[in-house]
Amino acid sequence: MEGTRVSGHPLSLRQVEDILFERGIDICHETVRFWWNRFGPLFAAEIRKRRVQTHSFSSWRWHLDEVFVRINGERHYLWRAVDHEGEVLEVYVTKRRDRRAASTFLKRTMKRYGQPEIIVRDRLRSYRVATYTIGNADDQTCGRWLNNRAENSHQPFRRREGAMAKFRGIKTLQ
Repeated sequence: MEGTRVSGHPLSLRQVEDILFERGIDICHETVRFWWNRFGPLFAAEIRKRRVQTHSFSSWRWHLDEVFVRINGERHYLWRAVDHEGEVLEVYVTKRRDRRAASTFLKRTMKRYGQPEIIVRDRLRSYRVATYTIGNADDQTCGRWLNNRAENSHQPFRRREGAMAKFRGIKTLQ
């Protein structure tokens, strides 16, 4: 299983095949690949769900960012909250990029995940005003390359947008 690590190194499919063969199970590495593709996302979702249920996420650092998106030729804004590990917490689409949209996005995210210890954001004024209205103004940091975690989370999204030749509707976007 490619994502599995033993002593800091990922196992290849053939290594998993060899380990299972040593234990009396004779399978092909393609079978291991099939299992990984089939059950890997289920295991990952279960791990994420357990992390959320234990409420150990509230002390995490959140990275907030927004990106311009064209849907049917109209400009929309995709708001995104990413935790310190790069896991996307919340995605929200609006037509405006103002205080009201930012505070709605923050309230929605905090309702689901609790209040973070630190919010890392870019220099958009809407975030500052929204955190003042929520009462989280002291817990935010803003700097030049501090928000790279959120910026990097946009890259797969941009690749998908280019492959689809823009988005046709909000449902395909989210």
